Amino acid sequence: MGEVEIGGAKNAALAIIAAAIMTDDTVVIDNLPDVRDINVLLDAMQEIGAEVDRVDRHTVKINGGKISARDVDSEFIKKIRASYYLIGALLGKYKEASVPLPGGCNIGSRPIDQHIKGFLALGADVEETEEYVRLQPGANGLQGGRVSLDVVSVGATMNIIMAACLLPGQTVIENAAKEPHIVDLANFLNTMGANISGAGTNSIKIRGVEALQGGTYAAIPDQIEAGTYMIAAAMTGGDVIVDNVLPEHQKPLIAKLREAGAIVEEDIDKVRVIGNGTLKGVSVKTLPYPGFPTDMQAQIMAMMVVSEGKSKVTETVFENRFMHVEELNRMGATITTSDRSANIEGPAKLVGCDVRATDLRAGAAMILAGLVAEGETRIGDLHHIDRGYEDIVEKLKNLGADIERVDV
Repeated sequence: MGEVEIGGAKNAALAIIAAAIMTDDTVVIDNLPDVRDINVLLDAMQEIGAEVDRVDRHTVKINGGKISARDVDSEFIKKIRASYYLIGALLGKYKEASVPLPGGCNIGSRPIDQHIKGFLALGADVEETEEYVRLQPGANGLQGGRVSLDVVSVGATMNIIMAACLLPGQTVIENAAKEPHIVDLANFLNTMGANISGAGTNSIKIRGVEALQGGTYAAIPDQIEAGTYMIAAAMTGGDVIVDNVLPEHQKPLIAKLREAGAIVEEDIDKVRVIGNGTLKGVSVKTLPYPGFPTDMQAQIMAMMVVSEGKSKVTETVFENRFMHVEELNRMGATITTSDRSANIEGPAKLVGCDVRATDLRAGAAMILAGLVAEGETRIGDLHHIDRGYEDIVEKLKNLGADIERVDV
């Protein structure tokens, strides 16, 4: 039996870090994952004048009292999707912002139309080019408003929450995202003095306050990192305890692992997964929370490849999230795609070869496939994996995997 400890949730931590500059007081954030996206955002915040003190690998002190620039102009920040969280934070605090449009993985279009719809409802004038978005108060100034999102958007929900916290009046977000990191951001802001209710439901209310104050907060565990190790245990026939996890956040994955034939035991803050012989094919459709997360789609597809029978994946969130299919097929998988569906014939006998991490979660899928493939698998473009997994090589080694990172 092996044991692995899960770090803080990257997607929650990114928004929390951005929101930390909304007060002039010092904020201490704990349980941060030491991954590239977090470090790039912290560096970008220093560039605009925030004081960032990295207490240790997983704790940071942030003080936004001396921010000098409302324009975030950094080559680094353009490369991560979370760049847009600074829009809501700066707009709420300083009533203006200019931020490069988001980058990150090339898994489909990342339109910020729902963000802009929210900012317009709050009274902002918005100028958008191909490279950046700039906001300032409209003719009637910034104030609370009502936003009904056309589609469920995690990023837009977070951005509107941040901007609305320091605006006069009440803001209501309808058709809001319900992800755990939405709740974590709202809890963090409320500890700073914000007045947010309804996070985790489809209707969130924010009453603006005059100012926020400092405090200390720990990010929730990363459900996607946890899920990746849970799948690793199931598909390798392992027996792994995943520590520092909230089982409630893993319900869709746990259901699919059990359906496939794995044994899953839940505790208060841990999950044990036992790969119980041959796995059976399952079908998965990605959906906003509490549905099956799109960020686990590539990893569970790697498991489907070595499972008995037919499996199917339907991707409803991003239109270009099957780039890992070609890499898995190169290893011996039999996967065919049509529009947003992938059909998998298993079990395949995977053979190690040279593959690429085409995006963050696809990189994790390549590692999972390599764990069960015959021979040696070499994975390139590791910078994608570095965006969201801390010490993944060391953690897998500790679980018994034959894996190492090499410079080429």
